[in-house]
Amino acid sequence: MRMQKDIINIKINKPSAAIYNSVKSSWDHISKPLDGLGDFEELICRIAAIQEKETPVISKRAAVIYCADNGIVEEGISQSSKDITLSVAKALGSGISSACTLAGHAGVDIIPVDVGIDCEEKIPGVRDMKVSKGTRNFLKEPAMTLEETLRAIDCGINLVKELSEKGYGIISTGEMGIGNTTTSAAVLACLLQIDSDTVTGRGAGLDDDGLSRKRQVIKTAINKYPDRNNFGELERDDDTGKHSVLEILRTLGGLDIAALTGTFIGGAIYHIPIVIDGLISATAALIAERLIPGVKDYMIASHAGRESGCLLALQELGLRPYIEGNMALGEGTGALMLFPLIDMVFDFYKKAAKFSDYEIDEYKRF
Repeated sequence: MRMQKDIINIKINKPSAAIYNSVKSSWDHISKPLDGLGDFEELICRIAAIQEKETPVISKRAAVIYCADNGIVEEGISQSSKDITLSVAKALGSGISSACTLAGHAGVDIIPVDVGIDCEEKIPGVRDMKVSKGTRNFLKEPAMTLEETLRAIDCGINLVKELSEKGYGIISTGEMGIGNTTTSAAVLACLLQIDSDTVTGRGAGLDDDGLSRKRQVIKTAINKYPDRNNFGELERDDDTGKHSVLEILRTLGGLDIAALTGTFIGGAIYHIPIVIDGLISATAALIAERLIPGVKDYMIASHAGRESGCLLALQELGLRPYIEGNMALGEGTGALMLFPLIDMVFDFYKKAAKFSDYEIDEYKRF
């Protein structure tokens, strides 16, 4: 397992500027107005630059979906019981969940991971990387120990390494865990230093009373840990900002968020573009960027989720989503919906006629 100092001292390179510019030049040779496909042209340039390949690999792709329970559920912040986490994980393992249905159309391999479900059983079709059987109730005590947090981050990094070695060229993110919009809202409010009500939504469908309860629980918990610069169990050195981020994650976060954080870090280490889904993975993406500056260059935003915190996290990262569909399904479904668009644009990039095919002059940039 990577230790705290190993993670915060990870060094990454920037994506290849030479490859980016080469692919951008190729776009300009295609018979169309300059930047005619807008942000989608840049998307292909970025994927190529991340992979350091002028013809990027996008046909072999995976969606990693981390499943974990959250102790905060016992405070009544969700209309669903934690048993739903296990039920959906089983559906993911058997290939019948919502994500599996969309992935079948998009040609994406679903890789569900048990990183912290509160159960004893081994779930068929689900990767067992369990760190613990759920987290603790962060209203009463920190959600995780430092060791649990680091182990979950390490799971994400190692899984990206494994998928990279198997030839996967792009990975999307997802999660399943009742209560994880609560953990994400708490973490995100601390990272952005804003009122937690701003990023606390209805999750899977709370009524007004439920939303009020959820907001109060989060606010009370955050106020319980006012001095996160004490670092709790963390080792101390001069890099207080990174330590504070880790302390926020372990105190208020979840095992799924920690594993997703590792996945984004792994993408930067192994030059694999990682697609952000909704609120939970966007929160993890921001944690990863705060821990390892520059990791965001390896991320792709898919959609602006219904939860307000999703777009705020993406804005903080400087990433624009490609889809605005008011979605809040979970399981990484929003990220999966980006793949058909990527396929269409990449096919156009490879096959579209050039100006030379028409024997006409190219547009010039001024």
